[in-house]
Amino acid sequence: MEDRYDAVDIVVERNKGLTVTFADEHVAEFNLMQLRLACPCATCRSLRDRGQEAWPTHGNPVRLQITTADLHGAWGLNVTWNDGHSTGIYTFEQLRSWSE
Repeated sequence: MEDRYDAVDIVVERNKGLTVTFADEHVAEFNLMQLRLACPCATCRSLRDRGQEAWPTHGNPVRLQITTADLHGAWGLNVTWNDGHSTGIYTFEQLRSWSE
């Protein structure tokens, strides 16, 4: 993995979004809706591929929020949402490319 994908600072604001600063000082910022709608898990990708929305679905909380966000190795972030969804791993390479 290139240095440009090395996250040196990660700020998770549960009610706002995510900010990742990379080793080359590039800063990537995402609001909650951007992150949730782009969830990279197989289920969400499959829904989007079929032209369906991955969020919101029936029974989802009205207000979107990050419950937890944990490092997944040195290459990604696993986000758990307040609707219980937790299978998406946002790679730092992916987050970097989305912000460029």
